[in-house]
Amino acid sequence: MSDSPKDLPTRVAARSEVTAFLQKVASLPAVAKGQGAGRLLFALDATGSREHTWDQATQLQAEMFLAARAQGGLQIQLTYFRGFVEFYKTPWCRDAAVLLGLMTGIGCRAGTTQIERVLRHALAENKAQRIHCVVYVGDAMEENAEVLCQLAGQLGLLNVPVFVFQEGADARAQQTFQTIAKLSGGAWSPFDGASAAQLRDLLRAVAVYASGGRQALAHFSATASPAVQRLTQQLRP
Repeated sequence: MSDSPKDLPTRVAARSEVTAFLQKVASLPAVAKGQGAGRLLFALDATGSREHTWDQATQLQAEMFLAARAQGGLQIQLTYFRGFVEFYKTPWCRDAAVLLGLMTGIGCRAGTTQIERVLRHALAENKAQRIHCVVYVGDAMEENAEVLCQLAGQLGLLNVPVFVFQEGADARAQQTFQTIAKLSGGAWSPFDGASAAQLRDLLRAVAVYASGGRQALAHFSATASPAVQRLTQQLRP
């Protein structure tokens, strides 16, 4: 399913996508104060193809949860799919320790992707109560791309951006993931060894933004990586 090594994103391309990701986060509407905690839907592909990188991915995702806990104002729902139409979701939760415990207990299982189900779930959750963004981590796409893009467009109209982190270099998946991100108002970024450190900061930045808005993100950037600091410089007063 993966392309040959020569087709993998270069380090320069990865940095370019990271910059684009930061610009997207900077353009998001601020989380309104006094309307409850920010809500972030975190969706994972837990099918068999991701098993060899699962530990690294879990560590990066843990960084995001810990950043959210530091803000004290973010609710996260963890959802994942695997196997034969297995689809799981947790209650909305503020306790990062609980979410980390749930994540470390997840095991990959061979199956096909269920991205459509993730996007439909996001729409349903937003209808019940406003959510501020969706983070999706995966490496493949085995569904009807047009349907996925239509659902992403609906999320975009509702101001629910989808941030997609792609492992590997499957060309068909990349094309669809990039379109999902664009139509929803979010961003796509590669997820590999060349960009892992930066992606850790990006995940944390998204968590901080969703929980505290632009002011919290500006404060976070003071001690964050140069990439996150460049994000803050783009924010308007």
